[in-house]
Amino acid sequence: MRVQLEGQSLRLRIDEGELARLLDGDSVVNRTDLPDGHVEMQQISLTPRIDWRREQTVWHICLPEADVRALSQRLPSRDGLQFSLSTPHGDTLVIVFDVDVRDSARKRLHKSSEGDAS
Repeated sequence: MRVQLEGQSLRLRIDEGELARLLDGDSVVNRTDLPDGHVEMQQISLTPRIDWRREQTVWHICLPEADVRALSQRLPSRDGLQFSLSTPHGDTLVIVFDVDVRDSARKRLHKSSEGDAS
């Protein structure tokens, strides 16, 4: 998983293998060990609706399962999913979720061309 945090935007990009794990009911985790000994983790899982919570150093990002499944049906695509969550200070955190388009093209288009060859 690739995590990009800039201002009020959190972008999460996963590959096809991680997408398969999500769709199978598992979660996907990014872990960063920092020089001061702390660990920061971002964990994505699928739930009925968007949600975000933090426990200690783990960010639990819950994405709507129906939306992620619909996205998986139209891959490869540069267009991902975007969600907005309000913050206690009146701002909005925008979560952008996508699947690496190059990885999807390699896996999905290569697989379909193999099937056409038979």
